[in-house]
Amino acid sequence: MKAGWEMKTLGDLFEITSSKRVFKSEWKTDGVPFYRAREIVKLANQGYVDNELFISDKMFDEYSAKFGIPKEGDIMVTGVGTLGICYVVQKDDRFYFKDGNIIWLKKKSETDSRFVEYAFRSVILRTQIDDAIGATVGTFTIIKAKNTFIPIPSLSEQQRIVAILDEAFEGIAAAKANAEKNLKNARQLFESHLNSVFSQRGEGWVEKQLQQTGITQTGSTPKTLVITNYGEYIPFVKPADFNKDGSLDYDKDKLSKQGFEQARKISAGSVLMVCIGATIGKCGYCDRDVTSNQQINSYTPFDAVDHKFIFYQMLTRNFQQRVIQNSAQATLPIINKSKWSSLNVWLPPDLTQQRQIVVKLDILSDETQRLESIYQKKIEALDALKKSILQKAFSGKL
Repeated sequence: MKAGWEMKTLGDLFEITSSKRVFKSEWKTDGVPFYRAREIVKLANQGYVDNELFISDKMFDEYSAKFGIPKEGDIMVTGVGTLGICYVVQKDDRFYFKDGNIIWLKKKSETDSRFVEYAFRSVILRTQIDDAIGATVGTFTIIKAKNTFIPIPSLSEQQRIVAILDEAFEGIAAAKANAEKNLKNARQLFESHLNSVFSQRGEGWVEKQLQQTGITQTGSTPKTLVITNYGEYIPFVKPADFNKDGSLDYDKDKLSKQGFEQARKISAGSVLMVCIGATIGKCGYCDRDVTSNQQINSYTPFDAVDHKFIFYQMLTRNFQQRVIQNSAQATLPIINKSKWSSLNVWLPPDLTQQRQIVVKLDILSDETQRLESIYQKKIEALDALKKSILQKAFSGKL
């Protein structure tokens, strides 16, 4: 540890407690804001809370007189959910909070609360929080908080480090926002062009149902308890095996020849779509024979249709909306094979024109993927830079 720094516990620096219980029946639609862990996360991330809960002004005044309320410089730390997220109480804040969900660090020493807030983002405190919780779902308790160690320099040094971190993180945030904007723009450009291709159709295009232009089927799953159904004979595709560019991961699960006899073959050059659950509408295509589970419907085109032409058309906003509109909306959205097979697609008059469109969309898709990769790597690098700066800050190297 750097000379002049001390290793202390949060219990040395703060009085650590929580609130007195407020029952759900006492929550109101107006009055004084009442925060749970999720509201503290919002405050920490965006600086404000929407859809607030409240307690009455009378209750707030009573609790303020009996037990005290958060004051400027106190730190509120999430004890459930996303653990260890901090919010430093500001001068004009007026709120109460849920007992057990939030740990209350009351200032009792000459410590810069912003320094401690940054410490909670660093690997030094994060490691202790994670170790205290262990592998199972847990909570960050008052006792754990009291025994959490933090390296502490002089107050002036804390303030100097906070100033450096504020400036660095402001610059990183601006750079990250720019990268995220560019990432979003790249995706929107591709989606806009894709939608225009299939909405501004050329002369001679005809509208037909999927089942009129190819073979449609639903996947099936051989009994998983029969180990010999699974092996290395043919890929067995599930929703998680769809890659971002529409290609498939063929290596995760495979069926044996015995298992294949109980499944349905999807021929190379087919289009697959997830037709149930949270990822309904997710599309992919195969360049080899595969099988799939029952969450997936497949389309194998007749000779006059290019499978990637249909794949791109299924990605359009119009087709995706029709999938949702035709799905049952009970517990999970699901579109059955009959309704899915009846969905319409548009086709140019000849296969050559379809393939010309596919070539152009392939080029644009590849360029979009390239740009997304660049911007995603920039975002990841900026996140890594933040961690590196924090590591230096709390090891006395700033």
